[in-house]
Amino acid sequence: MRVLLVGSGGREHALAWKLAASPRVEALWAAPGNPGIARHARCVPIGADRLDALADFAARERIDLTIVGPEAPLVAGLADRFAARGLVALGPGAAAAELEGSKAFAKALMTRYGIPTAAYRTFTDPEAARRHCRAMGAPLVVKASGLAGGKGAIVCRTLAEAEAAVAACMEQRVFGAAGETVVVEELLEGEEVSAFAVSNGHDVVAFGVAQDHKPVWDDDRGPNTGGMGAYSPVPRVDAALERRILDEIVRPTIAALAREGRPYRGVLFAGLMLTAEGPKVIEFNCRFGDPECQALLPRVADDIVPLLDAAARGAPLPGAVRWTEDATVCVTLASGGYPGAYDTGFPIEGLEAAEAIPGVRVFHAGTAWRDGTLVTAGGRVLSVTATAPTLAEAIARAYEAAGRIRFERMHYRRDIGRKGLAPRPAGHRLA
Repeated sequence: MRVLLVGSGGREHALAWKLAASPRVEALWAAPGNPGIARHARCVPIGADRLDALADFAARERIDLTIVGPEAPLVAGLADRFAARGLVALGPGAAAAELEGSKAFAKALMTRYGIPTAAYRTFTDPEAARRHCRAMGAPLVVKASGLAGGKGAIVCRTLAEAEAAVAACMEQRVFGAAGETVVVEELLEGEEVSAFAVSNGHDVVAFGVAQDHKPVWDDDRGPNTGGMGAYSPVPRVDAALERRILDEIVRPTIAALAREGRPYRGVLFAGLMLTAEGPKVIEFNCRFGDPECQALLPRVADDIVPLLDAAARGAPLPGAVRWTEDATVCVTLASGGYPGAYDTGFPIEGLEAAEAIPGVRVFHAGTAWRDGTLVTAGGRVLSVTATAPTLAEAIARAYEAAGRIRFERMHYRRDIGRKGLAPRPAGHRLA
């Protein structure tokens, strides 16, 4: 097969690494890719937002399957553009991708079909949103309805924080057009996990569970980021709970979208809170998570191409994904200042030393070549990923590797995976 991968982050590097290992892939391109992806694929200078240029390239190179990493091209209709030209792309069309593109739409869909989620209200007027916050009382969550790079959900412990969040979204336009509509919802209590599945429009196959760490600082403090690290498997999620997530959330969501004329083909990412009443949806995403993808793919024992190709074509899905017994931890190395303003262009050293540690892979997220030197080029720079027989060993390897890498103003959390080491109830089994 001739495969095109769209995107340029750590998630896409992990996908490129896994796709390149498939005996079914005879040629692999990435648009636009990054220096790490270039180790596995031919990178072409086409941005992920250039939908027609991507379709032109896929047609010219006779691409059999295009795999879309980031959400923005899918929400903008990339899969529809490809389908109109007889090209195959993994990812939902724009109508189904609204599940991520509009939190207001997603919440309304869940309400209509009884899919468990937090109580909420949607607002387009900031004063009405503030009045509702005062009536509801803190704590609560204010969310920009549109795409905000994983940073648009603001947990508010006080009413002052809630009013500031409404102002940031709707008046100061911190998230641009994404904040024109906000969702105000109850704050769910519990443990947060990311559950993945692959759908062909009517059937689904589970694709693992990971736990992300969104706040920028240790102990879940500070503003949300795109993700500072992840680990998998999650001890709290055993096989029975994973089946419950599929039966109560994933399958009903796919069926609801199909019923409304929005068939969903692609990766469905459910951000969940494991509450005392059971799993509830925090948000949906229409693609693999980043950094969850970097923690999941090293654990997959199978070639992922048959599953992804079948989903993209609406064909029958292969059987359940097989997993190794190992644990994987991914630690994000970020630029100082992220998720706020940060500088780039700093030389990166120590990658070879880090990858010399058994079980360690370093996926590139925000890197570039400058005059023959690898330099920082984004907020999240590298995903240091370690696989080991136990979670504790994977954590140790990941942090040993992170300690061998250097660039100016480098920042990373020191507690990725620690929640997974907490004692588990008697009789609890890993998924």
